[in-house]
Amino acid sequence: MTASYIIDAVRTPRGRGKMGKGALTGLHPQELLAQTLNALQRRGGWDAREVGDVIAGCVSQVNEQGANIARNAVLAAGWPLDVSAVSLNRFCGSGLQAVNFGAMGVASGAMDFVVTGGVESMSHLSLGADGGGQDGGNVRLRERVYQVPQGISADLIATLEGITREDVDAWALRSQRQAARAIEENRFAKALFAVKDPATGAVLLERDEYPRPDTTAQGLAALKPAFVAMGETAVGPNGETLDGIALAAYPRAKRIQHVHTAGNSSGIVDGAAVVALASERYVKTQGLKPRARIRAMATLGTEPLLMLTAPAPVSEKALRMVGMKARDIDLWEINEAFAAVVIQTTRALGIDPERVNVNGGAIALGHPLGATGAMLLGTALDELERTGKQTALITMCIGGGQGIATIIERV
Repeated sequence: MTASYIIDAVRTPRGRGKMGKGALTGLHPQELLAQTLNALQRRGGWDAREVGDVIAGCVSQVNEQGANIARNAVLAAGWPLDVSAVSLNRFCGSGLQAVNFGAMGVASGAMDFVVTGGVESMSHLSLGADGGGQDGGNVRLRERVYQVPQGISADLIATLEGITREDVDAWALRSQRQAARAIEENRFAKALFAVKDPATGAVLLERDEYPRPDTTAQGLAALKPAFVAMGETAVGPNGETLDGIALAAYPRAKRIQHVHTAGNSSGIVDGAAVVALASERYVKTQGLKPRARIRAMATLGTEPLLMLTAPAPVSEKALRMVGMKARDIDLWEINEAFAAVVIQTTRALGIDPERVNVNGGAIALGHPLGATGAMLLGTALDELERTGKQTALITMCIGGGQGIATIIERV
């Protein structure tokens, strides 16, 4: 097995994911990904016929995002008909999984050049749009493990870990401030391209639309917990509530402290991101100048009711693969699905918070499910180059009790 190299990474700005209110809501998801593919190709100047495959993550693969959105985006982009494409779903980890699968392909010699990433139009297809819920409605599976919604899991983690409402609000405020500074200093400019109306050519969006730089501690504290009513919902065969089901599995919690709000949870947005990867042989024969190489990739399953605690152990798994420790990583991108997830991961690994999400995260910028992993990798890559640092680790919690991690090293 040889190395896998990151040639380039681009992304759309994140648009607000509410129909009619966000700048990207009028754009078909296929067109969103197609424009991202073309932006990557224009920057690199390579021939699209060289692409061995396009691998794209997308979580809600129904309606506009069904019918193998990756293949239809390749067609919408006007790329050669013989460029193949596949769509995958590892929930929130889909975009990073697409990158990892592509890296495996070029490192193994099965492919030389591949484009990976993801897309999600949450204004078109909101959370749970595929109708599968937590478990596809499998009653027999529920007898083995009853999975609760992620918001309940996040609040349960906060309760078990002693993470307070003040803690999660403080992290949310930090995310907003870090993102505001990054935008003001144009730290995202290298990866961004302007999304246009395919019919008129008019620019729809050229900057991230979701951040709220005027966020205050007082404003965050005034928001009501988002999952109280959900936790009180009776769903079990004997009228058990979601909170009750969670507490039955973790009785030491005694009572779930609902601390997550709309202000300290990830934002609902539209967006797409892609990453070009190449084999060592292709880099040499084509005279390419890679920006980084992928050092390690890992996935891991964890207990599916608690669900969101895998980022720490999966990061340790990836670090072990290359003989590294958490302290050896210069920059961390830990997806801010919920503030408690990042806090719990940072504490568990003993990471200096100053190395974590230095340009904000999904609380401020938004979390376009299938695209986020590729976005985080691109953000980490740009920050490594901006600061002259060497290594970054990108990790994400995943629904159903999974985690994913990728270590990159700047070339």
